[in-house]
Amino acid sequence: MSSILISEFITSQALETLRSKHAVVYEPELYKDRPALIAALQNIEALIVRNLTQVNEDILVGAPKLKVVGRLGVGLENIELPACAKRNIKVIPATGANAESVAEYVVGAAVALTRGFIPATISTLKGEWPRPRFSAYHEFLGKTIGIVGFGSIGRVVAKKANAFGLQCLAYDPMLSGSSVELPGFSVPLLPLSDLLAHSDAVSLHLPFLPETKNLFDASTLDQMKSGACLINTARGGIVDERALAERLRTGRLGGAAIDVFESEPAKDLSHFAGIENLILTPHVAGVTQESNERVSQMIADEVNRFLGA
Repeated sequence: MSSILISEFITSQALETLRSKHAVVYEPELYKDRPALIAALQNIEALIVRNLTQVNEDILVGAPKLKVVGRLGVGLENIELPACAKRNIKVIPATGANAESVAEYVVGAAVALTRGFIPATISTLKGEWPRPRFSAYHEFLGKTIGIVGFGSIGRVVAKKANAFGLQCLAYDPMLSGSSVELPGFSVPLLPLSDLLAHSDAVSLHLPFLPETKNLFDASTLDQMKSGACLINTARGGIVDERALAERLRTGRLGGAAIDVFESEPAKDLSHFAGIENLILTPHVAGVTQESNERVSQMIADEVNRFLGA
């Protein structure tokens, strides 16, 4: 029987899966207390985290028996991968388990922004009746969505968008060829500048790396089609928030849905003040009851498998 520490939330069913095979310490708030976390890791063989537990050199030095880190999500920015590799510690992300939730958010946000549902709600609540203004908005049917980063989540976005009647384009520096074949349709692969010029909505699905930091700065945003919408469910540091706010405020871009921020929890978003066609959510695109169950169960099963249970 191996020892497992879980320092953030996991679903009850997944927790029972682990407890049936191992000695489990479940402290979902432990990430807030670094000294206590380090002390708790002394005899632990598996650590399961979300995105708030920083798994770095300090943690690993205090965990001499650690063999595996399960990540309840897909981003790995909070885990020092080289330090884990140096100690032969396996890192297991929940790849693909929240893809459906993210894709649903993306397509829903794209429709809401294109139809102007948010500013229409604001005006209607004021007692106005802005029917002529919002009757001039467009259907999203037949429009083009550009998917920046065409891994597992990007491909689910494309499938949902295609079913919704959208044209899909993709950019991914890790892929070669002129297109990607998906069941029933093909997605052209374009250079980023070409994708931006032809997309009515652009959805980001890139990891946060040195080469993607501020990838969507003022220059890149200005390459987007006039009036287009930007949707970011990837990582906040990929987009220059202030440059985006400026282009939304002037009407250069038509709207944005931002689920991730440069600093989280986001405490000061005053640069977005007064912008109407804007959706701001607290990093929940991939977090639903259903995706929590899938993510938690996937990691519980994978950690069990790794530990030989």
